[in-house]
Amino acid sequence: MSGTAPASDQYVQSLARGLQVIRAFDAEHVQMTLSDVSRRTGLTRATARRFLLTLVELGYVRTDGRTFELTALVLQLGYSYLSGQSLPQLAQPVLEDLSRAISESTSASILDGNEIVYIARIHTRRLMTVGISVGTRFPAYATSMGRVLLAGLSGDRFEEYLATVELRPLTDRTVTDPDRLRSMVARVREQGWAIVDQELEQGLRSVAVPIFDPRGQVLAALNTSMQAGLGTEAPTLKEAAARVVPHLQQASATITAALAARS
Repeated sequence: MSGTAPASDQYVQSLARGLQVIRAFDAEHVQMTLSDVSRRTGLTRATARRFLLTLVELGYVRTDGRTFELTALVLQLGYSYLSGQSLPQLAQPVLEDLSRAISESTSASILDGNEIVYIARIHTRRLMTVGISVGTRFPAYATSMGRVLLAGLSGDRFEEYLATVELRPLTDRTVTDPDRLRSMVARVREQGWAIVDQELEQGLRSVAVPIFDPRGQVLAALNTSMQAGLGTEAPTLKEAAARVVPHLQQASATITAALAARS
């Protein structure tokens, strides 16, 4: 037979329904009765029961006779995908979700020498005079992601950084005193996030958090950038951080979990 068969001829309804049953479970529906699964999937009780018992037999679901819940074996369904994904590929969809949630541009970067290098970027509107894309580099000392990455260095490695970097003023707010920078990085290490206000470019404010590898070491950083604002109605640094830090931390946790699952 020549040619490609229509998609409808290749659609396996039972597989689709089995995956539908698995996806019915989430953080708010960890355990469900047969009726719950039937209601959330739109399947009849008899159909839902057959799929649930098949998944129990295969080890993807367990039951106490009344309620059902997923087992850790379902993680293997995503392992092949995760194992082939690089950090930028894992981060990109998370940054997209984060950007939608906070309506701001989002980025991820790593430390390379004395600079940060962007490895992923979601652009909502242009805030800087210099365009940012994957591969863009900035001095670590003047950026929120740089401060987070510097906070992840060992004490000796950070002192080596201070000994070799040239702390040039990029704006009139840029921190160029080594002792003050040392103190600020220590604070970032303690609180788990960084905020930088108009040190890289006038009018630009950014907040960042670390991304951890499976050993708990800082691997990368993610941030969001926003306009600093003008006048008495502009949000303070504390207000700006309070608005976005929880979202950033959740996004970081998602990427960190994906990295752990991949490894």
